[in-house]
Amino acid sequence: MTESYMKKLSSTLLDAITDKDPLVQEQVCSALCSLGEVRPVEMLRACEEYLRQHDKLAHPYRAAVLRAMERVLSSRASELDKDTASTIILLASSEMTKMKDLVGDWQQAASSVLVAVGRQFINKVMEELLCRLQPGALPHCAVLHTLASLSVANAFGVVPFLPSVLSSLLPVLGMAKQDTVRMAFCSALQRFSEGALEYLANLDRAPDPTVRKDAFATDIFSAYDVLFHHWLQSREAKLRLAVVEALGPMSHLLPSERLEEQLPKLLPGILALYKKHSETFYVSKSLGQILEAAVSVGSRTLDTQLDALLAALHSQICVPVESSSPLVMSNQKEVLRCFTVLACNSPDRLLAFLLPRLDTSNERTRVGTLQVVRHVINSAAAQMEDKKPFILSSMRLPLLDANSKVKRAVVQVISAMAHHGYLEQPGGEAMIEYIVQQCALPPEQEPEKPGPGSEDPKADSVRAISVRTLYLVSTTVDRMNHVLWPYLLQFLTPVRFTGALTPLCRSLMHLAQKRQEAGADTFLIQYDAHASLPSPYAVTARLLVVSSSPYLGDGRGVAALRLLSVLHPNIHPLLGQHWETTVPLLLGYLDEHTEETLPQEEWEKRLLMFLQDTLAIVSDNAWICQLSLELCRQLPCYDGIPQEKNFLYKCIGTTLGAASSKEVVRKHLQELLETARYQEEAEREGLACCFGICAISHLEDTLAQLEDFVRSEVFRKSIGILNIFKDRSETEVEKVKSALILCYGHVAARAPQELVLAKVESDILRNIFQHFNTKDPALKLCLVQSVCMISHAICSSTQAGSFHFSRKAELVAQMLEFIRAEPLDSLRTPVRKKAMLTCTYLVSVEPALDKQAWADVIRGCLHSVMALLPEPRGEDGGCKESLYLDTLHALEDLLTSLLQQNMTPQGLQIMIEHLSPWIKSPRGHERARALGVSAHLLRYFLEHLRVSALVPFHNLGLLVGLFSPRCADLWPATRQEAMDCVHSLLYLQLGYEGFSRDYRDDVVERLLSLKDGLAHPDPAILFHTCHSVGQIIARRLPPDQLISLLLTMFEGLGDPDQNCSRAATVMINCLLQERGGALQEKVPEIMSMLRSKLQEAQGEHVLPAAQHSVYLLATQHCAAVVSSLLGSPLPLDSHTCMLWRALAAEPRLATQVLGLLLEMMSRDVPFKESRAFLLGRTPDRVATLLPLSATCALCEVMSTPAVGPAVLELQPQLFVALLLRVSCTVGVQLPRNLQAQERRGASPALATRNLEPCSSAVDTLRAVLLRSGSEAVVQRMDQEGGWELLRTSAGHEEGTTRLARAMAEHAGPRLPLVLKELACTQSSAYEVQRVTTTAFLAELLNSNVANDLMLLDSLLESLAARQKDTCTSVRRLVLRGLANLASGSPDKVRTHGPQLLTAMIGGLDDGDNPHSPVALEAMVGLARLLHLTEAWDLRPGLLHTAIRVRPFFDSEKTEFRTASIRLFGHLNKACHGDCEDIFLDQVVGGLAPLLLHLQDPQAAVASACRFALLMCGPNLACEDLSAAFQKHLQEGRALHFGEFLNTTCKHLMHHFPDLLGRLLSTCLFYFKSSWEDVRAAAPLFTGFLVLHAEPRQQPQVELDRLISALQILLKDPAPEVRTRAAEALGRLVKLA
Repeated sequence: MTESYMKKLSSTLLDAITDKDPLVQEQVCSALCSLGEVRPVEMLRACEEYLRQHDKLAHPYRAAVLRAMERVLSSRASELDKDTASTIILLASSEMTKMKDLVGDWQQAASSVLVAVGRQFINKVMEELLCRLQPGALPHCAVLHTLASLSVANAFGVVPFLPSVLSSLLPVLGMAKQDTVRMAFCSALQRFSEGALEYLANLDRAPDPTVRKDAFATDIFSAYDVLFHHWLQSREAKLRLAVVEALGPMSHLLPSERLEEQLPKLLPGILALYKKHSETFYVSKSLGQILEAAVSVGSRTLDTQLDALLAALHSQICVPVESSSPLVMSNQKEVLRCFTVLACNSPDRLLAFLLPRLDTSNERTRVGTLQVVRHVINSAAAQMEDKKPFILSSMRLPLLDANSKVKRAVVQVISAMAHHGYLEQPGGEAMIEYIVQQCALPPEQEPEKPGPGSEDPKADSVRAISVRTLYLVSTTVDRMNHVLWPYLLQFLTPVRFTGALTPLCRSLMHLAQKRQEAGADTFLIQYDAHASLPSPYAVTARLLVVSSSPYLGDGRGVAALRLLSVLHPNIHPLLGQHWETTVPLLLGYLDEHTEETLPQEEWEKRLLMFLQDTLAIVSDNAWICQLSLELCRQLPCYDGIPQEKNFLYKCIGTTLGAASSKEVVRKHLQELLETARYQEEAEREGLACCFGICAISHLEDTLAQLEDFVRSEVFRKSIGILNIFKDRSETEVEKVKSALILCYGHVAARAPQELVLAKVESDILRNIFQHFNTKDPALKLCLVQSVCMISHAICSSTQAGSFHFSRKAELVAQMLEFIRAEPLDSLRTPVRKKAMLTCTYLVSVEPALDKQAWADVIRGCLHSVMALLPEPRGEDGGCKESLYLDTLHALEDLLTSLLQQNMTPQGLQIMIEHLSPWIKSPRGHERARALGVSAHLLRYFLEHLRVSALVPFHNLGLLVGLFSPRCADLWPATRQEAMDCVHSLLYLQLGYEGFSRDYRDDVVERLLSLKDGLAHPDPAILFHTCHSVGQIIARRLPPDQLISLLLTMFEGLGDPDQNCSRAATVMINCLLQERGGALQEKVPEIMSMLRSKLQEAQGEHVLPAAQHSVYLLATQHCAAVVSSLLGSPLPLDSHTCMLWRALAAEPRLATQVLGLLLEMMSRDVPFKESRAFLLGRTPDRVATLLPLSATCALCEVMSTPAVGPAVLELQPQLFVALLLRVSCTVGVQLPRNLQAQERRGASPALATRNLEPCSSAVDTLRAVLLRSGSEAVVQRMDQEGGWELLRTSAGHEEGTTRLARAMAEHAGPRLPLVLKELACTQSSAYEVQRVTTTAFLAELLNSNVANDLMLLDSLLESLAARQKDTCTSVRRLVLRGLANLASGSPDKVRTHGPQLLTAMIGGLDDGDNPHSPVALEAMVGLARLLHLTEAWDLRPGLLHTAIRVRPFFDSEKTEFRTASIRLFGHLNKACHGDCEDIFLDQVVGGLAPLLLHLQDPQAAVASACRFALLMCGPNLACEDLSAAFQKHLQEGRALHFGEFLNTTCKHLMHHFPDLLGRLLSTCLFYFKSSWEDVRAAAPLFTGFLVLHAEPRQQPQVELDRLISALQILLKDPAPEVRTRAAEALGRLVKLA
């Protein structure tokens, strides 16, 4: 590139530096830097010249240019020649000092330029800067800042100049009056000192190793004198901080004697600043540096200043730290660094100062002191070694502090002590105990408010810190192992340490594993030497019980079980192998669950089994007795923890069950009875479970101990279990009774069955029967629960058949009394449930009760459950719902057990008679419950049906008549149960007819599929389902039961539930329709009943049903009936609709009706046009009345399921007539008189169907399809919204297409006849009908059904005949249909290839409209057909097609861009391997537009470009390019456009270097694109092309034109475009 081009590029970019958008401005700078990377000298000179010539340029833009220069200099300064460097130095120096006032960004940028040059040309820069230091004059502040920055950037280069610099600056220090200038001096002196210290610390790398501190000492002291004695006294806080920040490093350069001399004044002066500044970080930092300097010279002055220093520093460390303030945090670190210096220098005086302050009660003082102590322990370990006892003893009072912040600090100190051996000293145990105490803190007692920066407030709590500390000390500090083991074991059992169990167990497990690795001798615990440790029995009991709540305390169950497993050698030597296999199984079970999903009962069973197996393995009575003793001792530990205490009782029962000593068992049981806390319900339950488990092995002893307790002086006033001590209240007496009664129940339930029966009446029930007169609800519940368990034990015994329960009647009567006494307003307790279960268990026990007694039980139980009021939803709704369901199941079990005693139709009838009043109840919840129970009984009867001989089910009609109308009950649940009842009854009939139980009748099974219809809220669907139920009943009901069923249903017409009454009418009509022929002799009786019910019934539904029933007998005059009904006014009233539906009851009659209606519908024109009053307005189309009436009548007829066969016979005629009717009624209005009626609103007696002409036609068409068996077509149209589309002008064509698609997919065999009917409509005078017909035919070609049914040729002929139709929509649909051949019959495309391609290519030239929809359809169709045609068929029109579609790439319409680009891709795909040069030129020409349109704002266009480029790749014969396309452009993969374009341009320039000029010319065209994203992509493309171009390609590029175009883009309104233009300009430097 010539220098003029470089200058032009630079000037263009520099002119754009004033862009208002910061991103554009940044890109311009980056582009300048790109020029500088290639030609640094020319770029820098251009910038220098620009700044020199544009003297008035605002300083922000000057700063931007200088920043660009600095970026280039940072990497390319070594390439500068001396002249250029000098020029830049002069420019930067001038820019920096041009304004006397400080202009931050501008002067800083100029200073940075000097610093960048100074890294390479330090002498020249220093020479220029020294020139700016005029004797007797204050230097510019920017000069001072630059000198300071250079001292950091190039210390080795600047330090040799320091004497000269200082000699120039020191004389004028006193002249500095402005604070900003003084601050600049301070900054410079600080950096000079830091640079000198760095130089002196690295003399081995310094250019002059002879330099010593003395070279600067005198000058630095002179400066120190001014700064400390004069400037430090300033009122300006910023200046004071700048001074103190400089004094720190300066102190290291002061002469030793001068420093010693100044310290008495310097240290107080620095300390005084703490009171003047809120931000004290810089003071602390400087103080630390001064202290280090003083210590390094062995200063004695520190001793005299030490007290003041410690007091000041201590006050700083006691300042509360806010995590949101980094400077405060940093100040803390610097203060602690000062303490470290003093600790190493004077440890005794430091501790004498600190430790007394631990005794103060002030929070901040104590926390700060603890923080210093911790830091000193860590940072001055050697100096503190002999001070350990002293420090430990001083922690006594902090350990007692309850403040959370103090606790945190104490824990941190203890952690530091652990690492440095403090806890091994006497008194260390108190520290360990303190940590454990904090681990035991409950989380809710820590009301700490999290800091603003704290993400998890719990992570910084005292407990959390203590837990982490304990674990870390246990696992990472090896010297603590012998201190913690086995000492930590003594914290397992005390209650106050319960919260710390999880961390304790984890730490102990880790310590135990370490001991095991060290050897068995070190692991086994010598209990004699450690008297304070808990016994192995206590440890076992504690860990096992807390495992019952495994997720409490951060998962203490897992930790406890793991520790227990590890400790097995210390518990019993025989347990190792067993626990190694069983404990992992328990842990695995916990891993499979969470706290929410763990079944607590199952988990406790597993733990008890684990305990039972453990006891069996030990098999040592003494050991077992000792464990049971320890378990009993720990009972008080779990007061207030009912769940764990309950489990502990179970463990005691299990352990006592394993004990062989009867004396021990009796003793422990007695103690449990005497010490139990009877007032707590959970404890009563736990005690009872304990006795029950113990009775498994010790039944005699358990009963004897209970008997002894009953007879003891505790019950001196009672024969049985009546009263307790005189001084106890009546309530306490009842609680003791409740517990002991429960004990008897659990004993009976768990004891061996073969032993229970002998003890039931003599030892167990004897003490229970006396208390049934109690009024205490808790005692009553315990009585019922206990009796229920005893009854279950009786009936489940293997000897129950021979057992004679003498008091059975008395017990059943008592249970009934309990049931009747329960309130009906709510269900609060399980008394009902337990009482009914007791009765259920006793049904089969001898002696049997009489029928009246059981009838009383049934009535009482039914009333107690059925009459319960529904519970309102509340917080405990779930519990009450569960209790209600359990109670209902108990009632079902009781009735089932009673039914089992009489498994005959008569027995079933008795049960249903008891339920009948509830089935007919006016209250819905009662009906629902009664139907549910009835369904259960019928299912049970059916499942257990045994028919030894064919006998009639004589009451089937009565039962079906009772249940079937309830299929329409107002309560959905009742409907489902009623359906189940009918289902069971019909199978019962089949069973009585001789069919096996596993026989499945197809008709009856249909009832199950109808249950969904019962759940539907739409009444029409509900009663349609009832009709289907009636059909099934009619088909399976024996003839002799029909009349009883009808009479029962007629009785149901007066049902207070209107829904059930309606269901009865539906089923009556269904029965008459299905079985009317068998009722000839009974017709008079039926008619008489019908007339009487019509007079009685109040519902409006009864009259239409009666009319329909009568009309079923009169179907002889079809034509007259149809004519008269057609004369009915529109809209049709409900009576007329009902009669129309009745006409379809018989297929033959329905066929006649449909034929007549089709004739009426086509007899008149579909609409008439009425001229509007306004000129120019489109005429209104008004529907004619006769076709409209016929359509409505057809719709009504179609609504009857029985019309199906007739519709099937006339389906082609009906389908075509209605489809054309739909097309002719789109947008057609009702006649004026009907419009008025619509506005006024329909009468209640009128039907609800839509009268709008098009909607009625669509509904009728849909009904025809349904009734002709094309449900799948209707369903498909429903899912796709096709019916709604058919109704609208905008969507009618799409609706027709979807209908054709559904017909082809689901009703293919019917299409030939449909097409035959359609053939005569293609030349219809109505354009809308031609469009509809063509759309239908076109879509048929989209399916293979056209080929399968040999309709292909006729369809193609029909469409070809309409190619020249005057209607554009018809021509467009013709092309769509021809293209559909690609998906419908792809194997036939080659056969018809020439014809198809000719039609499509001709469509490209349709009309003069540049956006012709026909052309669009042609492009879409060609894209679909190309891959299926022969190459030679395509070749003649290939070039014409490519040229024709190319202009559409940039069409304003998205669909045209998308279609043309996709077609271009398919043209490329079709030419793979056989691409002619003439077409290749089109491929190359389309490459740039395709790449740029990847950024098209429309996603569909971008996707089409991806496809087209993928198809172009192989034709370009470039593997690298094709691979790049394949990698980046796969559909669904995110595209990083810049990366992809970069890769593409690299391959293009490598393989097609001659295309550079052509591609750039195309880009220039898109510089003017109307789409912002495409316009931005064009310069990006340009930049990447240039980036990968070679210098030899430069002749292809018109640089002047390109630069000018990019220059224009730099003024584009879109910032992204300007950014890309600047980026491209920066890359043009490549073409040199």
